[in-house]
Amino acid sequence: MLAGGVAPIFAQTSSAATWSGQIAYEVVRKIDPNSMRIVINGEQVKPGDPNFPSDIPDTRTFGQKTLIAGTFAKVNREGENTAVRTMVTLGAAGPGPTQTSTAGRPFEEQVYVDLAAQKSITVLTIGKDKEARTYRAETSITRATDWKLTDQTKKIAGYVCRKATVPFRKETYTVWYTTDLPVTYSPINELTPEAGVVLLIESSREQFRATKVSQDAVDIKDIQPTTAAETVSADRLADLRQKALADFRQQLMMGDRN
Repeated sequence: MLAGGVAPIFAQTSSAATWSGQIAYEVVRKIDPNSMRIVINGEQVKPGDPNFPSDIPDTRTFGQKTLIAGTFAKVNREGENTAVRTMVTLGAAGPGPTQTSTAGRPFEEQVYVDLAAQKSITVLTIGKDKEARTYRAETSITRATDWKLTDQTKKIAGYVCRKATVPFRKETYTVWYTTDLPVTYSPINELTPEAGVVLLIESSREQFRATKVSQDAVDIKDIQPTTAAETVSADRLADLRQKALADFRQQLMMGDRN
């Protein structure tokens, strides 16, 4: 809840129905070493192994663009689920330089937000051509409570933002949002304010920073999810995504060994 015990709601002004544009974010996330695939001389190594390289980056940066038209938003994440291959050659003097390459991803994923109905819609396509299967899952947005607003302000991407702190994911997130735009949106659904657009989110594990906000003509038909998909639960969609990633990584591993 916001300060004063008032539960936040999605507030869309009368002009929100006609506003359209794009917000570009730079996203930085800490990497869990246990989720990384490190291959040395064709064999995968994990943290704790004496040959595990010490020069692996501990963060990953990717771009996110959000298209908004009226009460719908479409989120395009560049490289979030891309498989990254890290190769190290083990020589007489120990591990050599780390070489990282991008190996693509085994599916296409689109994320939409119905701002009026307060739900997130994910469309996942696995496979190619005739073998492709498309799934759709919807989840209600449950926003974090106990927002604490401050009087601190700063300009981000050309807009004056106000600072708030919010308990979320077992720590305190810092959220900067502007009310100078007629829509209400946040790159993390749970951290959506009562009214306004979030342009910066900071925590010990991740950061979303808006780099550009532009008002462009966006056709709402282009940012609404397809209905030609098999509807599944959010848990089922997560299982399908993880299996596709695991199968893809196994294929990469077999290729490295051959």
